[in-house]
Amino acid sequence: MKIYMKYIKPYISAFILGPIFMIVEVIGEIMMPKLLQMIIDNGLGSEDGNIPYIIGIGIAMVITAVLMLIGGVLGAFFAIRASVNFAGDLRQDLFEKVQSFSFANIDKFSTGSLVTRLTNDVTNLQNTVAMALRMMLRAPGMLIGALIMAFVMNPSLASVLLVVIPLLTLAIVLIMKNAFPRFNVMQKKIDNVNSVVQENITNARVVKSFVREEHEIEKFKTANSDLKNNTVNAIKLVILTMPVMTLAMNITTIAIVWFGGNQILVGDMPIGELTAFTTYVVQILMSLMMVSMIMINGSRALASSARIKEVLTTEIDLNDDKVRELVKSGVDVPKVTGGSIEFRNVCFKYYKKKKNNVLNDITFKVESGQTVGIIGSTGSGKTSLVQLIPRLYDADEGEVLVDGVNVRNYLLNDLRDSVAMVLQKNILFSGTIEDNLRWGDENADISEIERMADYAQADGFVKSFSDGYQTYLNQGGVNVSGGQKQRLCIARALLKHPKILILDDSTSAVDTATEAIIRKNFLKEIPDTTKLIIAQRISSVIDADKIVVLDDGYVVGIGTHDELMTSCDTYKEIYYSQIEKEEAV
Repeated sequence: MKIYMKYIKPYISAFILGPIFMIVEVIGEIMMPKLLQMIIDNGLGSEDGNIPYIIGIGIAMVITAVLMLIGGVLGAFFAIRASVNFAGDLRQDLFEKVQSFSFANIDKFSTGSLVTRLTNDVTNLQNTVAMALRMMLRAPGMLIGALIMAFVMNPSLASVLLVVIPLLTLAIVLIMKNAFPRFNVMQKKIDNVNSVVQENITNARVVKSFVREEHEIEKFKTANSDLKNNTVNAIKLVILTMPVMTLAMNITTIAIVWFGGNQILVGDMPIGELTAFTTYVVQILMSLMMVSMIMINGSRALASSARIKEVLTTEIDLNDDKVRELVKSGVDVPKVTGGSIEFRNVCFKYYKKKKNNVLNDITFKVESGQTVGIIGSTGSGKTSLVQLIPRLYDADEGEVLVDGVNVRNYLLNDLRDSVAMVLQKNILFSGTIEDNLRWGDENADISEIERMADYAQADGFVKSFSDGYQTYLNQGGVNVSGGQKQRLCIARALLKHPKILILDDSTSAVDTATEAIIRKNFLKEIPDTTKLIIAQRISSVIDADKIVVLDDGYVVGIGTHDELMTSCDTYKEIYYSQIEKEEAV
């Protein structure tokens, strides 16, 4: 509960007022049967009808009904207000927590699971909070009040309830005990459905190009059926609650009417008292039904709460808390000024329990302003290597240094602000081309945007669009070609004016002539920026100041093209295999 107090305190007045106003409604419900009894026994039961008495009690009933209406409306209003604000703040914190996740933290959760936790799970908690605020005092208040009134009226007849209530309570507890684990499984199945839907819609073009619609339909059908079956498995226990409660209510009512009728016949009980007593019995059983509904929703909410708590309490394995403490104490922390890079005996693996490293004993140095090519076969560790520079991951052994300082000693924002990465998978967001390029510098004027787009060979095709830089891009930039997307991503990175520019196979969809112009512009326009170029084509790195050759996580060669052609068999093998392909073409 402590974890949620943060979201309750700002709206504590609504959390208090909601139940209080519901109590007003409960008091009215407890009074109504007694007032009705007074009309029947003392008014209608008198010889002259006692009309003034009936009118007076009737007026009291009308006033009570109005107060109940006000209490019910305000109680519901404050309950909804509290629950909606509670859920809104919780969802915001969850999203902010996910934004602070390292890549390793994100790898722990699937995209579909995180979406479910931020939407469905939070909504479950919201609904439960709203229901609890409306019923947590109403249900026990009605139960206690009606029980007191029933025993005050007729203790012998009320003793029937002492048999029914424990049996109903036991049945509810057994149902809830079995429902909780089923709800937990159900939420995981919702994760799976969301993952399948997200993956399919994101990759719709791939699905259609490979004519895999039937396969995807079958895949979704399996996930959907799995969710349906598990939902039915969980809900059928809940469905059982209502018939059990109704049966108990009907049996109890029949017993009360039977025994009460006998008491009326012998003159031990007035008719109005039996009418009121029967109403109180119904109220008692209805309050138990409300309690059962709270417990049912609570069971699902507990499953959702555990999943939300898992996100909120996830320890961020990559942070700069120690550096921030130094800043608070007045110690000056370094900032990236040059852009030199050094790897010292670096080892790294994604899954810490595995034996084999992805990178092994990596050692080399890059001077500020140098252009360094990184080449190697698929899976050799090229992308893993460059991700250690802006601390998307941390090295397990050794050190990664920028400007001679361990990257762990920089503030994350400062370090990452000095590094621009054009990732292997180019991502553009829904919005205009200008909006996307401003990710590099939100304050850049249009002339600066056009200049950097020109360096990346993007300005020409952008201006060919009827709306130019105001052309709207769909999610993922699907309405531009792969090569155009890559050039826009390069322009976005250049707008950042980074000290270190990392291009991760980011010109693979660009023709060699255009790529050559882009490389030439790099040398001319950003000579002081350190450039790391990961490439599959040797032609992309052949003119680099230094080329690093990776093979199975090891550095097997470092040098210029000419040096590697004489000293590195792996490089020569890659070079000749590409030359042969070009000659074959």
